Formats: sequence, structure tokens, C-alpha cells
Amino acid sequence: MFEYQAPADLLKDKVILVTGAGSGIGRTAAITFAAHGATVVLLGRTLEKLENVYDEIEAAGYPQPALVPLNLESAQEHDYIELTNTLDQEFGRIDGILHNASILGVRTPIESYDPVIWQQVMQVNLNAPFMLTQTLMPLLQQSDDASVVFTSSSVGRQSKAYWGAYAASKFATEGLMQTLADETSGICNIRANCINPGATRTQMRSDAYPAENPQSVTAPEDIMPAYLYLMGKDSATVNGQSLDAQ
Repeated sequence: MFEYQAPADLLKDKVILVTGAGSGIGRTAAITFAAHGATVVLLGRTLEKLENVYDEIEAAGYPQPALVPLNLESAQEHDYIELTNTLDQEFGRIDGILHNASILGVRTPIESYDPVIWQQVMQVNLNAPFMLTQTLMPLLQQSDDASVVFTSSSVGRQSKAYWGAYAASKFATEGLMQTLADETSGICNIRANCINPGATRTQMRSDAYPAENPQSVTAPEDIMPAYLYLMGKDSATVNGQSLDAQ
């Protein structure tokens, strides 16, 4: 998978929603999916960042993307319903979701973890992917081959001291993915998997390891083979798995 060579038209005519599409891995994934033929729905909280990604995709001559400014921390059920109705009217289906948006919270002992920050992390990292997936299920069911990709972490498999809400949210994400995968297995064309990006050159990584040289970790572009693999037809039989991008 690390050496996966995606066909140029791997995602041709597919509609794929990417959360956290304004920067980091989400930005790179959105551009990469578009480069392989997908119409990408760019979801994020900062309109300016989304517009920059939109312009980059258009300038490259890739399929015209769509913009969805949405703050996952404050979004309510009616926001997800409105989003689903809009996507239904525009596209009639969704072929893929990359749940990429996450926040780190703070790295501190459990005994001193701020409950407000804990709730914020859970809202963005766990509750939002649940709500978004649930409301988009009717559109995923309209796809011949729908792939839902959740973002995990090494500390979502084996935690470490001081990773608090972030680690807990990623453990829960793994469970959410496994539940969805088992529920859809054999009864519809939806598959669900997790991807662990590993140490990647992003702002979150810099926040978590401020003393680290960013150039010493992998660039987002270099982990895209795994993302393409999970979104494309070559992983059609892969369901309920947690894969490493590095």
C-alpha cells in the first residue's frame, strides 16, 4: 500500500467530502483526490483557507469542487441535515468521506485536564464524524461503491501519558469505524476503515512536538498513496480495517 500507484482516473466522477480541507493533510488529500478525477466537497471552518484550496484545484484544471464552511465544534443536527439536503440537490449521492478534521486539545495529566477542552476535542474528533456520517448515510447508499475513511492515530491504539482527550477520541473513532463496518458488511455498498497518518508535517504535529524539526517528518504529499487506495476501487473488499499510511 505504501508504494501504491493510483491510476490517473481512479476517482473519476466520484463525489468525495473532505473535512478539515483547508490545510494540512485535508488540503493535500482534497487536491490529490481532485487530481485523480473526483469532485471534492471542501468542508472546514475557515472560509479563506477553503477558498485557497478551491482556487488551487480550479487553476490545475481539475473538476470544480464545492465549498462548505462549517465549524464542527459548534455544528448542530440541523446544520448536518441542511448540508445533506444541499449535497442531495447538487449531486444526489456521496461516494466517499474523509473524516480528517481533528483538534489536539492539550497535553496534560488527566487529573488537571480542563473538562471544557475535553468536550471540545470529543465534539470535533468523535461526535462530528458520527453526526456527519449518520446524516449522509442515505447519500452514501446511493453510491455503487462508497468509502468512509476515519482518521486514527498511534495513540488511538496504544495511548501514552498526557495525550488525554485526543487519545480517547481516537480510540473511540476506531470503535465507531468498526461498528459501522460491521453494520454495513454484506448488506450495502458502504465500507468503513481507519487510517493512521503517522508523523506528518502539519500544524497539529508542530503543536504536539514544538521542539521537533518539521523537516524531519513526512510531508502530507508522501502519505497520499494510502488515502487514494482506501478511496478507490482497489480497496473495494477492505472493510473494518485500521491501516497505517507510513
